[in-house]
Amino acid sequence: MVGVSGSGKSTLGRELATRLAVPYAELDAVFHQPEWTPLPEEDFRRRVSAFASGSGWVIDGNYSAVLPLVWEHADTVVWLDPPRRTVMRRIIWRSLRRVAGRTELWNGNRERWRNLLTWNEQESVISWAWHHHPIYRQRYAAAARDPRYAHLTFHRIATRADASQLLASAC
Repeated sequence: MVGVSGSGKSTLGRELATRLAVPYAELDAVFHQPEWTPLPEEDFRRRVSAFASGSGWVIDGNYSAVLPLVWEHADTVVWLDPPRRTVMRRIIWRSLRRVAGRTELWNGNRERWRNLLTWNEQESVISWAWHHHPIYRQRYAAAARDPRYAHLTFHRIATRADASQLLASAC
């Protein structure tokens, strides 16, 4: 049971689930309902709890409302922690591709041009990533040292080589 969290989304969680032959859940897909309406917290917690009660899984995301539920059932946390410059380069290009290609993300939602041009972190994934990168870096470093999480194995993934090594060990 693996929780994939941290700053900067990747396909690592999905690939890890495939290699481990376990179900995969992306928390953004659960939380963001049509028209970007957030799933009520009680429903969100219920759905994540039901998924996390399975015998094996990969849950991708770091929503504070459900992180304790995920970590309670997990045995491993994969902490995505590339440098901020890498996160920003990837997220900007990813967002531009999604907006230009009108790519559907979850439940009919698409990124919008106007979200690329605002610094409001509630509206812009780019702004959110910029502001939260140092917060998550501190949070996961502290959690990895916290005795409350001694039952978890933390894997810090800072480079593509780190990700490749983790995937190779999952076979």
